[in-house]
Amino acid sequence: MDQPGAALRPAPRALETPSGPDASPYWNATSHAWSHSGNGDGLPAHRPGLGGDRMNVTAVVPALNEEDNVGECLESLAWTDRRVVFLDSRTTDRTAELAREAGAEVMWHHFQDFAQFHNAAMERVEADWIFFVDADERATPELAREVRAVTDGTREEVAWSVPRHNYIFGRLTLGAGWYPDYQSRLLLRDRVRWERPVHEVIVADGPVGRLKNPLIHYNYDDLADFIARQERYTRIDAGILFGQGIRPRIYTPYSQAVRHFWWRLVTLRGARDGWHGLWLSLLMAYYEAVKYRRLARLWRETAL
Repeated sequence: MDQPGAALRPAPRALETPSGPDASPYWNATSHAWSHSGNGDGLPAHRPGLGGDRMNVTAVVPALNEEDNVGECLESLAWTDRRVVFLDSRTTDRTAELAREAGAEVMWHHFQDFAQFHNAAMERVEADWIFFVDADERATPELAREVRAVTDGTREEVAWSVPRHNYIFGRLTLGAGWYPDYQSRLLLRDRVRWERPVHEVIVADGPVGRLKNPLIHYNYDDLADFIARQERYTRIDAGILFGQGIRPRIYTPYSQAVRHFWWRLVTLRGARDGWHGLWLSLLMAYYEAVKYRRLARLWRETAL
């Protein structure tokens, strides 16, 4: 999972995504917010305690220092039966205060790794379905209606993957592996668990479906944001490879970088995004090089 952390972004441009949020009649380009409604063609109404066969959907927002993002994220989830901000205990800003002001519950938990953190949320939050949404993501009205439709208790799927529209450096990015970028987010609580410390995946006791409507993901804000987050991820990834006993050769950081650059730019069609796609492919190649350099350093330190 891409961890939230970037500042609140401006509304995406309509010319870049005719099928994205600006194409929706519910997006207010002036206030940069979704228009929420429980009537007509708007969002499904928020109806806590609704009787009958409809299953409960609880939104869980994992967060660490997200005061700039949490308000708008929670607003886009107002249609759910319950909203919980699951806070990393290292949080020091006003995220908890702002979440409560928005009507959400707040739970604190000690972060060990991403899978452990998500599993803890699954254990502590009582619900039929849990919808995980990062603080730098927004659920559109179209996605809200689709979630309601597939959680009506009549389907065999125990989990649903959601595509994402990734805005990287302020631009919708469709190539280089950034779309459809399916993420396992809508989970039947008692039938799914998470594995892997970083880039976590689910293990589901049943079929996993795919939704059509995307989450809007305001990803890396700028180069500094990218480097800061990749610094964290490369350390974790290198540690995982080290634990698996993988020893890089002296040329591995460079060969992996070249391989990854080609994979992003050509195989995953990063070139479709022009210079933007080329730049992102280079940055992700840099990520691979740093990861394997860190892995080599771990082996050298072990030999001392």
